[in-house]
Amino acid sequence: MLDNVRSAFNVGSMFRTAEAARVSHVHLCGITPHPPHPQLDRTALGTAFRVPWTHHRHSRDAIAALRSEGVRIHAVEITPEARSLRETPLPQPGALVFGHEVAGVDPELLELADEVIHVPMWGRKNSLNVAVVFGIVVFDTIGRWGY
Repeated sequence: MLDNVRSAFNVGSMFRTAEAARVSHVHLCGITPHPPHPQLDRTALGTAFRVPWTHHRHSRDAIAALRSEGVRIHAVEITPEARSLRETPLPQPGALVFGHEVAGVDPELLELADEVIHVPMWGRKNSLNVAVVFGIVVFDTIGRWGY
């Protein structure tokens, strides 16, 4: 689930990663660009039409829909309460929430999540591009699920 990710290039990159990982569905929320979009299409390289997606006006509606299907919600964000990706179980079915490039995941969604997780970092810079984090977390998750 992409919560107000503003860059169409990032979204296109995430579609490519989602297709490579066989992600079952991408939920595009709020201002997140959605197909058809020229910049998104440029980086997605056709994968936006190979991965099922839905656009939701409000991210909380996507969370409510997923939760009604018994899906656990894991927000990916750097917060004092966030648990390391390496230490957090990620049971199936599960959804991962990624946020705005500057503002991150909306605090309301952090409250709605079952768990907040972060990618551990050891350098001076404490953040990564959202599309990079998407790739790390998605491939770590499917590896745990045995794909």
